[in-house]
Amino acid sequence: MRLALIQMAARERKEDSLAVAADFIKKAGEAGADMAVLPEMFNCPYDTANFPKYAEEERGYCWKAMSKAAADNGIWLVAGSMPEKDDAGKIYNTCYAFDRAGVQVAKHRKMHLFDIAVKGGQHFMESETLSPGNTVDVFQTEFCMVGLEICYDIRFPELSRFTTLKGAELIIVPAAFNMTTGPAHWKLTFRARALDNQVYFAGCSQARRTDAGYVSYGNSIITSPWGEVTARMDEKEGLLVQEIDLSLVSKVREQLPLLKQRRTDIY
Repeated sequence: MRLALIQMAARERKEDSLAVAADFIKKAGEAGADMAVLPEMFNCPYDTANFPKYAEEERGYCWKAMSKAAADNGIWLVAGSMPEKDDAGKIYNTCYAFDRAGVQVAKHRKMHLFDIAVKGGQHFMESETLSPGNTVDVFQTEFCMVGLEICYDIRFPELSRFTTLKGAELIIVPAAFNMTTGPAHWKLTFRARALDNQVYFAGCSQARRTDAGYVSYGNSIITSPWGEVTARMDEKEGLLVQEIDLSLVSKVREQLPLLKQRRTDIY
């Protein structure tokens, strides 16, 4: 399976962000990628005040643009995340996934809202405008089952384990770690989750814009079932395409049968 990570920065106008995303998706298809991944809030500058302003209902303008991009390029697309509003007026941080024909196959609303206050570092409160999702989401491809998480979700190992037990062999994480949490925890967390669950993890980050109110760490990453970093970007906007060997999942699980050795009689 050839996986493409699109590390881009959101523009002020969602139309501009969609144009950049569509161009990268086309380049991913031309590079032979089977699946392309966009970052968290790829169409919305990452700020709590912006989420209600940029929010759209499912099947809205941005949804349709990403469905079309998947179909036009015949590629699986994990469309990062975007602000979604429901009929009750609630706002969610939502990831849509589309198949090669542009049909939606999955939808994940960020379950764990990014509410933190690091002394001398990052302060952010997603719950000021966002509501949490309540579903664990996987979808089937011709290669494997794929799970979805969004950024802060990866910090909760129970979710990754549950996603793995639902059959995921690759877990995709659109994300936007910042310059406090990124250097400290980004690589460590992706290696640990991949190692613990013996699956591939792919984290697709926004590119770093030092002039933005929220400065993303970048460093989009792929980690293997053995806990190794197999690919990693720097902070700049760009495209990473890498082939991942999904047979490694079963090989690692045969050598270290961690999932079979869990003490489910106790925990």
